[in-house]
Amino acid sequence: MSTVSTALEREAESIFTDLGYTVSPEAGEIRAERKWRVVQVTPTEEPDEIPSSGSMRCFVTFAESVTQFERKLSRENPDYEWAIIGVTNDDDYVVRRRSS
Repeated sequence: MSTVSTALEREAESIFTDLGYTVSPEAGEIRAERKWRVVQVTPTEEPDEIPSSGSMRCFVTFAESVTQFERKLSRENPDYEWAIIGVTNDDDYVVRRRSS
C-alpha cells in the first residue's frame, strides 16, 4: 500500500472509536475490534497494492479516491468483505461496501 498519511490514520482511529471499536495500531494498519468483529483498517491515499487475504478489511482514504479504490477492489475481487471510507474536508465521510 502507499504511504500512510498521518491525517488519514487519525481519521481512521477517530471514526472507528466513535463507532464503538477498540483500536490498536498494527504495522501500518489499525486493528479495530468490537464484540466478535475484527476489522483490519488500512489508511492509505492510493490503492497501490490490495492485500490478498483477510476476513474483514476497511480502507480509509480521501473522498476523491473512493471511486478509484472501488474499481480496483472490484477488478481484483479479493476473497474478503471490504469497505472504503472516504474522508472529506468537513469532518464527514462516505462509505462504500462490496456489493453482494
